[in-house]
This record gives sequence, structure tokens and C-alpha cells, in this order.
Amino acid sequence: MKKYLLLLLIGSSFLTACAQDQFQRTSKGTMYKNFTNNTGDRIKVGDIVTINAIQKTDKDSILYSSYKGAPIKVQVQAEGDMMDVLPLLTLKDSAMIKVPTDSLFKDPHAQRPAFFPKGSSLIILLHVEKIQSLQEAMAEREADAAKKQADEVTLVDKYVADHKLTVITTASGLKYKVVQAGIKPKPIAGDSVYVNYVGHTLEGKIFDTSYEQVAKSAGLQQIGREYEPLKFVLGQQGIIPGWQEGILLLNEGSKATLIIPSKLAYGDKAAGPDIPPYSTLVFDIELVKVVRSKAAAPAAATKKPAAKRTTKKKTTTKKTTVATKKQQ
Repeated sequence: MKKYLLLLLIGSSFLTACAQDQFQRTSKGTMYKNFTNNTGDRIKVGDIVTINAIQKTDKDSILYSSYKGAPIKVQVQAEGDMMDVLPLLTLKDSAMIKVPTDSLFKDPHAQRPAFFPKGSSLIILLHVEKIQSLQEAMAEREADAAKKQADEVTLVDKYVADHKLTVITTASGLKYKVVQAGIKPKPIAGDSVYVNYVGHTLEGKIFDTSYEQVAKSAGLQQIGREYEPLKFVLGQQGIIPGWQEGILLLNEGSKATLIIPSKLAYGDKAAGPDIPPYSTLVFDIELVKVVRSKAAAPAAATKKPAAKRTTKKKTTTKKTTVATKKQQ
């Protein structure tokens, strides 16, 4: 936070100074001012650069700040105002880029925001945090992913132990516990299923439910939503793999807990503020109803021609034919 405020103060003072000092221009005409001029290798096209940035109007109104979230990682390209300036910088450099908004709204049909009147500028303040080659960035990402996956396994094992759960683990890594077994058959791919559920993180944070009262208690109630069992067709896209696999293991009417690892859920992607990357999810579910898919009617059995048996009686020369049906 102190770093963020300090940069704002620095940015404001530089804006005042730049009103008098002339900006430099790149070979492509982008206006910029480098505040630091550190020594070291400069950024190259193709590098992966981690930066913190603030976007503001030339009246000092902040439009965006990465300091309120996370630093930005970008691969340096050959085109663009910021991309034009990055190759002039090195590690820990800070710079200001001035982009005339008239160049951003050349299309007469484009909607120009009121805070960007004609003749105004977009100001970008940036600080270079890290410079990597593509290979270095990929290696870092893979190492980070491996660590998060290992941490995820540790957290799941702790959750199971802390809650004294006896679970079955499938080959895919799905863990489940049947709380109440149903007596009707299990569904198969293609069947439509109706499922009530409460989804929460390992920390107990509820992020979704089909029960209205649970949604109210968790502060998740959505106006206009009908709280009822979720209906979907097993095997169709749109449902995470952990659900697809888990529900196939249950008889209709069953209640169960599914502990779904991230690789069977959202993987390395976030799914809203409560589900960061590499999150194991827990679902308490009830398989309320199964509607069997309409399988193609089996072809009618073809009857074999009736066999004919001729019986000769000794007392007469008349032939009697008896048609018999062969038992199928």
C-alpha cells in the first residue's frame, strides 16, 4: 500500500514536471519519459515482462491500477504504444507514456468517454518488475504449477483428516463418500439427472447452492433465480468432469460428498473470487431424480418359418400336417 501511494505521489509530481519538460518520442512517434535510466540489458521483443501500471487521465483521475490487484505479465510485441516504449527500458525502470486519445477514437462512430474529450491524453505510469525470456517464464510457470498442485494434495489430505472422513478415491483422483445410498439404479451417460447441491471450498466458504435457504444464510441469494435441482445430461459439456464422474457412481436417491481436485474442476483457472486456481472443491449432493434416455427400440425379433411335421398313420393313407411353433 505504501508503495502504491508513493508511486501516486511520484506520478503526480512527474505530471507537473512534464507539463513543462518536453516528452521524448520513439521512432514511431510515441511520447514517453523515462524517470530512472537504470543500467542493464534492455527489454527485447518476445520477452515476458512483469510490470505494475497505472492508467489515468491527464487531469489525474485514476482509471486503473495493477497495485490494487496483481502485476501484469505481457509478452513484448512489435506494435502498440506501450510496446513501443518497453524496449527502451530495463529492469526496475519507471516511465510515463502519453497517448493522445484522438488516436484511440479515430472511428467517428466510436463512443468517446466524457473523461476523454478531444485533445486529451491517456497517461500510463509503469514500473518494470521482472524481465524473462519466454523459456524462463515457461519454466517458472511450470515450477509454480507443480508447487501449487503439491500444496493442493496436502490441503485435501488435511481436510479429510480434520473432518474424519472415510472416502473412496477413484483412479482419476476424485474422492467421494456416500452418506445415504439410494435403492434405484445408477444413471448412465445420456441420462438426464436432477441434482441438489451445496458447493464449498476446503476452507468452508460456500460459493453456490441449489437450496434457497442455504443461499440466504451464505449471503448468495440471487434475485430472480429459481432454487431447484440442477438438471443436466450426463456426458454433455458444461458440467465439470468431477461431477460427471461422481454422479455416475451413485444410485438414484443417493446423498454423497464429492471432493473434486482442481484437475477435475477448473484447473489452473480461477472461477470467481472464491475459487482461485488449483482449488479443490467440495460438493454435498443429492441425486434427486434420473430420467432415462430414450434408447432406440430394439428391432422386432424375426420369426422363423413354422416347421412342418408329417405323420403317417398305419390305418390310413391320408397325410396329416401339423404346424408347430418352435420355442424361441
